Amino acid sequence: MTDPIPDLSIIIVSWNVRDLLRECLQSVAVGQGELDLEVIVVDSASADGSPQMVMAEFPWVDCVTCAENVGFPKGNNIGLERAHGRNLLLLNPDTIIHDDALSLMVGFLDTHPDVGLISPQLLNNDGTVQSSRRRFPTLKIAFFESTWLEGYAPDSLLQNFYALDLADAETADVDWVTGACMMTRRDVVQVVGGMDEAYFMYSEELDWCRRIKEAGWRIVYLPAAQVTHYVGKSSEQAVTQRHINFNRAKLRYYRKYHGRFPTAVLRLYLLSSYLLQIFIEGFKGLIGHKRPLRWQRVRAYWSVIRSGLKPAGY
Repeated sequence: MTDPIPDLSIIIVSWNVRDLLRECLQSVAVGQGELDLEVIVVDSASADGSPQMVMAEFPWVDCVTCAENVGFPKGNNIGLERAHGRNLLLLNPDTIIHDDALSLMVGFLDTHPDVGLISPQLLNNDGTVQSSRRRFPTLKIAFFESTWLEGYAPDSLLQNFYALDLADAETADVDWVTGACMMTRRDVVQVVGGMDEAYFMYSEELDWCRRIKEAGWRIVYLPAAQVTHYVGKSSEQAVTQRHINFNRAKLRYYRKYHGRFPTAVLRLYLLSSYLLQIFIEGFKGLIGHKRPLRWQRVRAYWSVIRSGLKPAGY
């Protein structure tokens, strides 16, 4: 006799956020409701006792320990391979599940077979709505989004990219969602596969959503389900590497979907922008304005330039 298939497998990739992970798992336990859950924590070589905490306090969780920091996409793929649920939730450890959010998302997938991935409304710690739904980026947006030029971008460009024309309380089809909480179904993963592990961190959810949409499924933002997201608690532990990982991932995405030449131009632009920032921060440091901060930034930006920002896999 085979074991029953869980309604939902929750996969949490964690790195050195023990206390947040504890809160996350507690909220999952409270928010389970009538669902048959399977929870898998993939720990990327945390040094803060996270695996020990999980095994001691949450014995019902399948805790997988990695010998090194494997990155967000690979960590999720490890979890996906172990998961048995008919639905699959990729959940950040710095999140808190609210009320019946899990049941609402599972119910929506059950009643909308053409939906391949669903995301709840993400909330900041103060209860305000966090920007989490997007449209696919164009080459034009690449030179503005998350660069020093973003404040100078045409309003219409950013409004379209960040889907600002959609009301926060409106259930809506979107192109992609940020990756803090994404629920899909097993048959979607069987068709499109897992995440592209070459990204390591950032843009992997953009790539995954694009592949899901190209395979014919819808991506839906469901604000009736709510999840608090504390934002970047793992990545803020390594600020310089965050700059490098973010831009390498960005370049990989554009190389993969927009071609070699536009990506080469974008790479030179990004490297040049960091060089400009070095001169600006260095000048401010020389005139005595917050010198420790300025020199710290100069060192970080120089490390970014030295990395070359060559996208992985190319």
